[in-house]
Amino acid sequence: MRNKFAVPLIVLGVLLMLIGIGQRTFWAPPETQSVSMEAEGTAGAVVTVLEPELLAEYSDGVDITVRSDAPFTLAVGRANDVQAWVADAAATRLSPGDGNSDLTVGTDKTGKTAPNPAGSDLWVIEESGEGELSYDWEAPGEGDWRMLLATDGTAAAPTDVTLTWENDATRPFAVPLIVIGALLAVLGLALAFLRSGSDGPRRSSRRSAGPETGPADKQPSVSGTTSAFTAAAPNRRRPAFLAAAAAAVLAAGSAPAAALAADESAAGSQPVIVDSQLTRILDSVAGTVEAGDAAKDASMLKPRVGGAAYAMRAANYAVAAKSADHEAPVPVAAETLRTQSIGTAADWPRTVVAVTQGEENPVPQALLLVQDSARDNYKLVSAVQMLPASTFPQPPAATEGSAQIPADSDNGLAMSPQDAVAALADSLTNPEGENKDTFGANRFSEDVVKFQQQVQSDPKNEFATNTFQHAADPKETYALRTEDGGAIVFGYLSNTFSSTPKEAGDSVNLEGTVYQALTGETNTDKGIDVTHGEAVMLYVPASGGTSQALVVGAAQELLSANLL
Repeated sequence: MRNKFAVPLIVLGVLLMLIGIGQRTFWAPPETQSVSMEAEGTAGAVVTVLEPELLAEYSDGVDITVRSDAPFTLAVGRANDVQAWVADAAATRLSPGDGNSDLTVGTDKTGKTAPNPAGSDLWVIEESGEGELSYDWEAPGEGDWRMLLATDGTAAAPTDVTLTWENDATRPFAVPLIVIGALLAVLGLALAFLRSGSDGPRRSSRRSAGPETGPADKQPSVSGTTSAFTAAAPNRRRPAFLAAAAAAVLAAGSAPAAALAADESAAGSQPVIVDSQLTRILDSVAGTVEAGDAAKDASMLKPRVGGAAYAMRAANYAVAAKSADHEAPVPVAAETLRTQSIGTAADWPRTVVAVTQGEENPVPQALLLVQDSARDNYKLVSAVQMLPASTFPQPPAATEGSAQIPADSDNGLAMSPQDAVAALADSLTNPEGENKDTFGANRFSEDVVKFQQQVQSDPKNEFATNTFQHAADPKETYALRTEDGGAIVFGYLSNTFSSTPKEAGDSVNLEGTVYQALTGETNTDKGIDVTHGEAVMLYVPASGGTSQALVVGAAQELLSANLL
């Protein structure tokens, strides 16, 4: 009986193994799957957008191939940022279809164009291509992402897009067939071995059933071993080809929920840029300022400098053109980055603060960068030097970002940011006024007040009336929350020094001063107004405490000198 079953079991086992191996080799499904975009109905679209739902389906990775005869830009940004940049431009949108190999293609036929996307600060990742570009997509971080394809924002966007990914489909019976086939073959060999190794003829085994009972009773041990092998073998083999598929399924099922939870928990608290963006932005700003400083040409600053920073640097160039002895502005450095405070505002304007110190900077400098709209790049609007014995107020954790505070709202602060800047202006104009104790002792206020007192008491100025007036510019006030609930505040003051003759016949002597170079006069019998710009960085404590506000950074620049 054993001999009758041995050969069929071996044959059947080998056949099952061959079928299983075939399903894993020449009958196996293709290693990759792909889906391509249909270009019909996309005429006139100046951007192509891969929607968050599509990219989320391939969070573990997908190869995106784009073909275009014209040079184009591939950009990745946060979903809301990309949408804000696209705005009302004519766009082709790619979303998941009903099946695994389908895409839904829709077109916003607005007929409107967009700017050239190349070089936008919104992009976390940017690639340029021509002909064919293959990009290995992987989410740069938590949250929802969009991908944008465009040429120059006016010509048609690329529409030849193919997504290729590893095929998770398997032949589910391949491994069981191989294992069962192997077991059957082993069992057949075992039966054949037992037959060939038995003592005496078959009739003796039939006559003497007792001795045969021993091996038969021991069979469960062989069966038990076989069962253990049956259970263990698939487990040993699964990780090689099933674990990835299981992980992908789990990731696909959990990713939307995780992304949603992340979005809900991070709503309004997610930094608007990542570290790589900040590095790129700082490099661009520093390079632009360096070129402008070298050429003393303010027009070269406009792509990356605005607000108070532009006014002060442009004035420096203008004064330097008339006075060779005028001191050059403090260089703007991208490195070394000492700390940062990144805003979290979902809308615009957005603010970012970076504290850097280059080789030519004797002290760290705080750079305030502002992005006015989604299609604008960040501009440097304030650059101040840290004051001696001061420290930059601790921002929230980098992963959380810093909430932007409206300039005219106290928002849990001892005073609103605008009120704080106005209070500083008043304390400089009236050192013994109501705001004399609003701010703690600091080098900037001390130097300004000391200079004013020296001018007013100098015997050389006895025939002139000298006054100083500091005024805050509310349009140049920005604030970000600090870790302790206070705020770091950037402001801008206009400091006007007026000198007029006391009596008829008196005059103001300008000889040997920079004012002579600016006005072309050695004296004036009517008077002169000299204006300086003062950029300041303040710390305003949270309300309810007893701490004073602090001046932690400042910069001053001569803006103009005008005869009355």
